[in-house]
Amino acid sequence: MLPVKYRNDPALRSRRQDDLNEVLVHTGLSVKDDGQVAHLRDGAATTLDEAARRAGSLRTELRRRGTHPDVLRYCTDELLRRANFHAEHEAAKSIPDRLRVLTGRVDDGADLINATLTPSSGPAVAINAGRTPSDRSEQSGLANFAIGLLGLYRNPLAHDPRLRRKISDDELLEALTAISMVQRRLDDATIARVS
Repeated sequence: MLPVKYRNDPALRSRRQDDLNEVLVHTGLSVKDDGQVAHLRDGAATTLDEAARRAGSLRTELRRRGTHPDVLRYCTDELLRRANFHAEHEAAKSIPDRLRVLTGRVDDGADLINATLTPSSGPAVAINAGRTPSDRSEQSGLANFAIGLLGLYRNPLAHDPRLRRKISDDELLEALTAISMVQRRLDDATIARVS
């Protein structure tokens, strides 16, 4: 695990260190950034939740939370580089990209979401039968939530320099969890035929 051995592939080293620490934390050990094995001050983890938290790996915590695989597909490289700013930005892009793939549309942002998810649009991507006021409210809520996620996690990052916007691990976990929820609702959606 010596860093010099991974000078050409630091992401591989990061992945291996995280994987090792996820297991070693149960024995009270961890691989440090310098490649050396050290004893943990708090001793061995006794539960899986404690192990995930103490292993210090975002990937470990995301797996524990059951993060949607499509979200991870968009930002795994950034997670391995520990680039939270870019991971959050790439993950947020997964929502409009998925809607474009599902419907064949080419627009973006709120226009795309309104055209595909809002009850008044049909909708092209329906998460329920749309028969009752509750169904329509739920459909509308998902559309509004998706627009909000883009406004919160994608759009500002497209305009703000990375140096002026720090994304903490907790903020990243919250963002990816919310984006995951939208992706899960799209998993079971009914897609209207695009003519």
